[in-house]
Amino acid sequence: MRRGPAFKRRGVRSAPVDLDVVFLGTAGSAPTAQRGVSATLVRRGGDRLLFDCGEGTQRQLLRSDIGLVDLEEIYLTHLHADHYLGLPGMLKTFSLRGRDVPLTIHGPVGTRELVAGLRRVFGALTYPVAVEELEPGAELARDGYRLDAIAVAHGVPAVGYRLVEASRPGRFDPVVATELGIPDGPLRGALQRGDAVTLPSGERIEPSRVVGPERPGRTVVLTGDTAPCASVVDAAAGADLLVHEATFLAEERDRAQATGHSTAGEAALVAREAGVRMLALTHVSARYGGRETAEEARQLFDATVVPRDFDLVELPFAERGEPTLVARGARRRRPAQA
Repeated sequence: MRRGPAFKRRGVRSAPVDLDVVFLGTAGSAPTAQRGVSATLVRRGGDRLLFDCGEGTQRQLLRSDIGLVDLEEIYLTHLHADHYLGLPGMLKTFSLRGRDVPLTIHGPVGTRELVAGLRRVFGALTYPVAVEELEPGAELARDGYRLDAIAVAHGVPAVGYRLVEASRPGRFDPVVATELGIPDGPLRGALQRGDAVTLPSGERIEPSRVVGPERPGRTVVLTGDTAPCASVVDAAAGADLLVHEATFLAEERDRAQATGHSTAGEAALVAREAGVRMLALTHVSARYGGRETAEEARQLFDATVVPRDFDLVELPFAERGEPTLVARGARRRRPAQA
């Protein structure tokens, strides 16, 4: 992953960056024939960020169009087995390939001890593995965006994650620029970069006269396992996508409360209060299908989807359209013929 400042300098223009979320494992605590356990891949430009690594995650990647890419960062939400059992096999496979690129595993308090214990399973590796434990409120600076650890409510040390892109320069208005007598060329480029210019006539032009207000970047929030809580509402305020667990339906609300999980309706209320553009429900119990989960949530928040494994959500900038669920979007290749 490219390291760098959390945000580019104000006024610097850059090409639009693709952003999507790939659902590799959407089941609850145990896999089913149709759903693997928790694993979600966020792709932003050339960056690949894996959130949770349940049993079978490397095989899910291999079955997808993505393949088992040399991930440089893995983020664990908490240390229940269905969220990390895929780590030993994946780390060992990377080593069998002769990998030498370092890998960092982020997670809540206890992650360092977990990885130390798993070393008995995956053994010596050909590359260094670092562990970074995160408390809610921690911020990780990246090139053009940052990752925040957010507080969730699951009864054990746990964090959710929020990806926040840097704001973008406003739109340059060529019609106004022409009316002001600004010629094509370096002067217009300087204004787009946020610098004032002086015309041959001696008139000084400020960028605000031809460049609109800054436009916000995109925000994605992933909760991991959690009961509904105010901290998630706050973290997800105005987000483009909220990926929230929905282990139960309303009929089992008492059990959800007892185990630190959410019902589909409760997740929908979080999304509605936060004002997100789309809600994606995961960690679906084997006792339910996606249809029942979606029906309950959509009574309270219409912009709800319940992805299946290998579905993805594309996230264009707000001015270019709404988030879109692409069914089987990460598995479009036809299987090889025998």
